[in-house]
Amino acid sequence: MTVELREIEIFLVLAEELHFGRTAERLRVTPARVSQAIKKQERAIGAELFKRTSRSVQLTPIGAVLRDGLAAGYQQIKEALSAAAAAGRGVTGELDVAYSAAWCGTLVVAAADAFRARHPNCRVRIHESPLLDPLVPLRNGTHDIQLIELPIDEPDIVNGPVLFSEPRALVVPAGHPFAQQDTVSLEDLAESPLITVTGQPQYFLEHHYPRRTPKGRPIPRGPSTTAWQEVLALVAAGKGVSPTCARAAQYYSRPDVVYVPFHDAPLVDYGLLWAATNSTPTVHAFTESLLEEAARRSTPSRQ
Repeated sequence: MTVELREIEIFLVLAEELHFGRTAERLRVTPARVSQAIKKQERAIGAELFKRTSRSVQLTPIGAVLRDGLAAGYQQIKEALSAAAAAGRGVTGELDVAYSAAWCGTLVVAAADAFRARHPNCRVRIHESPLLDPLVPLRNGTHDIQLIELPIDEPDIVNGPVLFSEPRALVVPAGHPFAQQDTVSLEDLAESPLITVTGQPQYFLEHHYPRRTPKGRPIPRGPSTTAWQEVLALVAAGKGVSPTCARAAQYYSRPDVVYVPFHDAPLVDYGLLWAATNSTPTVHAFTESLLEEAARRSTPSRQ
C-alpha cells in the first residue's frame, strides 16, 4: 500500500491529541482532511485505527501498534530532511545563544537539543547574558541571538518574535508589611524605595522601574546595582523592594525575601534579539526551534 508522509503525520498527531479538531488546528488543515486521511489508512490496513464516539477518540490496539512502529522512523525522516535543508541554507558552524533569566535558560537548552538533532553540523554554545549592557555582546558578535526581557528598541538590533509573557511580582524583605499580602498594586510602589539596575537603555528602565505610579505618585529610589543577586541581597537587608517576574520565586527562593504578585501590572514579554548585521540562516533556524519549544510548553498537557 502507498501512504504519503503527510498522512503519516496526521495519524501520529491524532494518536497524540486524540481529538480531530485539535489535530486539524495543529497541522493547519480541516477536520475533514484529518478524517479522510485516517479513513484511507484504515481501508488500506483493513482495520480500525481509532475508536470514535461522540465524546472521545481512542487508539485501537492495532492503531497503537502502528503508532509505535511509525514514530521513530518518522522522526528520523524529519531529521534527515531538516539536515539536508540546513546544509542547503548554510546552517553550519557555531552559534552563540544568550538568555537573561533562569526560566529563559531552560527554554534555550531544550531548543538547543532539538536544534542540534536537526543540524548536527552546527555547534551551539549557551551563555547567560550580562545584566550590565546586555546588548554589547550582540553588537560585537560575541552572542548571535539573545532571549531577553522587552522592550528593546534599537536601530541596529532586530526584534524577533515574542516567545512568552510572564506575570510580575514584587520582591520584598520577609518582614515587610507587603510580605503578608496576597497581592500588591502598582500604586504600592510609592510606599517603599525601589531598588533598580543600571546599564540598560533608559526606556527599558522606565518601563520596568517607573518613577511614578499610574496615579502620578512619585516612587522613591533606593540603591542601584548591576547584578541580580545583589538586588536580592539589598532587598533582604531592608534597603527597598524590586519588581521582577513572578517565576523568579521558583528559581531564586531564599528565606529572607518574599515574592508578592502584582494584581494590576502588565505582563513581562520575553523576546528574541539579534544584530541587524547578523541575520543569518543559522539564527533564523534556531529561532524556529525556540518557537516550536515555546509553543510546546504553552500547550496544556492532556491525559
